Amino acid sequence: MTARQQQLPSSAAADPPTGPVTGAEPAAGPGQVTVTGRGSCSQAPDRLTVSVGIETRHSSVPDAYCAAAAAVTAILARLQTLGITATDISSNALNVRAETSWQEGSGNVVTGYLVSSSMAVKLDYGSEVQDVIAATVEAGGNDVRLNGLEPSVADPSRAAARARELAWADAAAKAGQFAALAGRSLGPVHAVIEGESAAVGPVPVPLMARASSVTALPLAAGETSVDASVTVTWELY
Repeated sequence: MTARQQQLPSSAAADPPTGPVTGAEPAAGPGQVTVTGRGSCSQAPDRLTVSVGIETRHSSVPDAYCAAAAAVTAILARLQTLGITATDISSNALNVRAETSWQEGSGNVVTGYLVSSSMAVKLDYGSEVQDVIAATVEAGGNDVRLNGLEPSVADPSRAAARARELAWADAAAKAGQFAALAGRSLGPVHAVIEGESAAVGPVPVPLMARASSVTALPLAAGETSVDASVTVTWELY
């Protein structure tokens, strides 16, 4: 594993490098060197957001709406019995639309009505997550849809701090090499600009489910990568 990328131990703690920070890109003078360093640190996700959807079809809007309400109520009740609090559940979509089909001589004819709803359920990543998802599918029956999983890190600050340390070390190594090639040595830091940090997680996994009784599906957590970059200007001696 290189100096620019490192796995973060569970017990590691790091402080970001200190130095003067400016708001504009520094321009290296005749006695300066400016380089950009990059670092990356991986951390296992500890949160998982599950997108749960409901779709019901009936010949009338009230019937479709009542069926959707019953399915959502059953899912919420099951989640409550599993210890999922209301603050970790949020509804984010509700749609009612007519479904049509083309009939010769009549054109588009309404064949029924579709009511769809979706909610985001935030879970702590652990062995019980797959059981919660399975219970959700069972509670919703044939009307439930699982639209995706999104792993995340609740507190990425330790990984971000370590990524900045690695970015600093990368910048210092580059600057030291350039100074040596020029027959000079590094002096004090003249300016520091931190680049954008980004957390890159596993790609959400699209899932569809239409079952009234299910077995828990194994889930792989993967890792979330936090990236950092820093541009530093040193004086040259």
